[in-house]
Amino acid sequence: MEITLNTPALLFPAISLLMLAYTNRFLALASLIRKLYADYQMQKTEGVFAQIQSLQLRIYLVQAMQACGILSLLFCTISMTFIYTNLLHWGALAFGVSLFCMMMSLFFSIWEIHISTAALTILLKDLKQQQQKD
Repeated sequence: MEITLNTPALLFPAISLLMLAYTNRFLALASLIRKLYADYQMQKTEGVFAQIQSLQLRIYLVQAMQACGILSLLFCTISMTFIYTNLLHWGALAFGVSLFCMMMSLFFSIWEIHISTAALTILLKDLKQQQQKD
């Protein structure tokens, strides 16, 4: 397989957009946790505490997504350096590691989306039950 300097460079825009999306997700979760924490300080209900715990796992997943994304960008840059210095084998290897890190980042993203969807499904089910009671 022939790898050129342009091959790893193609990942830069994708990684940048992913990192922006992950940062926005992190900020939204952090804001929600702060709001729920304030609610929990006012009335210590079990439901609010359970939501905070679920959000804590999601924060860890977003951190893992960001770490894998950063590693992907790092190995992409290392790959370009190797290719530039005509160490094509090492460049291809670093590019492979970069792709693996990108896949791990996307895996963590799917996991976090699954948890988010499950939480929303429970919330909507409770809403539907309340509506049926009224």
